[in-house]
Amino acid sequence: MAVKLRLTRVGSKKNPIYRVVAADSRSPRDGKFIEIVGRYNPQSDPSLIDLDEDKVRGWLEKGAQPTESVAKLLKAQGIQ
Repeated sequence: MAVKLRLTRVGSKKNPIYRVVAADSRSPRDGKFIEIVGRYNPQSDPSLIDLDEDKVRGWLEKGAQPTESVAKLLKAQGIQ
């Protein structure tokens, strides 16, 4: 089972809010996930990035691969 750190959308129509989750790479974008590790709101000014650093580092140590968009969020927060 390949685990990825990725975004899942939870906001309403034309108001995207995302959760950063650890999920099986085969599950759909808004489908089943293993654990929520943070949230991201691009609508606020400045954008809200709220990550649980301990959970993120734990998943990265276990071999989870961040997607391109999550990697940018991690870099912005100074993780990794």
